[in-house]
Amino acid sequence: MNHSINSADRATHLKIVVVALVAGIAVAAFGISARNNADFTQTAQTTQIIKAGKPVAITSSGTSTVR
Repeated sequence: MNHSINSADRATHLKIVVVALVAGIAVAAFGISARNNADFTQTAQTTQIIKAGKPVAITSSGTSTVR
């Protein structure tokens, strides 16, 4: 048995690619199914809009400046 990936034949490389592809699809499917879809569908309807208030002019901050 040869344990080197460099000297492996074409079938071994194909098996590695297939296993990696299946594992990637499984991880992606798990991530999509684990997402909370209830919050995702309602965000556009329940988003609150914050409007800017009146402009404020600050004349003094009450703190001393060290120079």
